[in-house]
Amino acid sequence: MIVTVTLNAAFDRTLTVPNFQSGVRNRAIDALSLAGGKGVNIARTLKRLGEPVIATGLAGGRTGTSIIEGLTSEGILNDFVRIRGESRTSTAVIDPNGAQTEIIEHGPSVAEDELEMLMEKMAYLARGADIFVLAGSLPPGVPDDFYARVIREIRGSVVTALDAQGPPLRLGLAADPDLVSPNAREAEEIVGHELNDDADLVDAAKTMSDLGARSAIVHRTDGCVARLRDPDSKTTTTFRAYLGEREAASTVGSGDALIAGYLAGLHRGDGPEARVALGVACGAANTLVPGAGVLERADVEAMARQVQIWTLDGNENNHG
Repeated sequence: MIVTVTLNAAFDRTLTVPNFQSGVRNRAIDALSLAGGKGVNIARTLKRLGEPVIATGLAGGRTGTSIIEGLTSEGILNDFVRIRGESRTSTAVIDPNGAQTEIIEHGPSVAEDELEMLMEKMAYLARGADIFVLAGSLPPGVPDDFYARVIREIRGSVVTALDAQGPPLRLGLAADPDLVSPNAREAEEIVGHELNDDADLVDAAKTMSDLGARSAIVHRTDGCVARLRDPDSKTTTTFRAYLGEREAASTVGSGDALIAGYLAGLHRGDGPEARVALGVACGAANTLVPGAGVLERADVEAMARQVQIWTLDGNENNHG
């Protein structure tokens, strides 16, 4: 079982608006409403890949009810802690000509007793989980080291994956997660400089490892660099996976789909190259239609066969 955790779940609206312009009246030609937030998007992708998954986190108010009802209608198992605040709404405006605009709320304030209820629920779910995914932004009232606290409490009993940015990512790295998966922009915040080429991506992935992560995937629109540690041999190998940039209907949630695909491969027992290829294929398939995690397995399988993967260096001894 894979458990995904979304503290800042959202009700996502995706509007398709041809020739979108700021400051004037625009008409949408299509609209899609889905439960959202990074962990929810990961859970949706895993569900569509046929993996056993349960989504948990925080949800409050009428918006929180819509999030939970939406997940249930999709057949995604969920067990959220209900909070007093109102969960956020996020809106993405997609222009078929290529422009994409996102409007994202901060989210509700969360009280200490609500966080403790979530901690208790996560401790319970971790006992039956193989992989635990902590993903997304932290709502107001949640300390930046929350993910680090969770990782320290459950590491060793499950595989821990962290998909965050800024201080929650930096502090989470110090807790030694099994995997982190930032995009290039999020990785730049950690390394302190722009990532311009493959060498920069490799250095960023190594920096993530030096800061505590056992494995790190740094992704961008054409694929990713994955620095993966073998838990048995204690060696680390760096892979470059390339699929190329393609015309996208929407890029919202593509990074979430990528980590979901990688974890699906890990859960199935696939080798490292197959896991990386599946992740990149899921990220690309996610761009074909609006909606985070709304992908078809046939598209994923077709794209996985097109992913090019090569090793950027030899195995490195890792005695940590």
